[in-house]
Amino acid sequence: MKIYINNQVLIPANLIKALGLSKAKYADIVIEYNGQRIKLKDIKLLRTRHTDSRQFTIPREIRETYGIRSLDEVIIHEIIPKTR
Repeated sequence: MKIYINNQVLIPANLIKALGLSKAKYADIVIEYNGQRIKLKDIKLLRTRHTDSRQFTIPREIRETYGIRSLDEVIIHEIIPKTR
């Protein structure tokens, strides 16, 4: 997935529906960047207004540590919904 200018990653609606994440507000997400797996904990899944797609922001400390920049690409390996 491509990282947008605002440091967010879009999860398409068809993937959200397939994984049953429509009601999830937070998740643990495992991404891969330059061959390194990175686990993001307690990430808020931001809703779009008219679709089931979600976006999440990669935290600044993670971006700075791994050198992740806007328009780079990451691979999403796992999305684990959190119950709160």
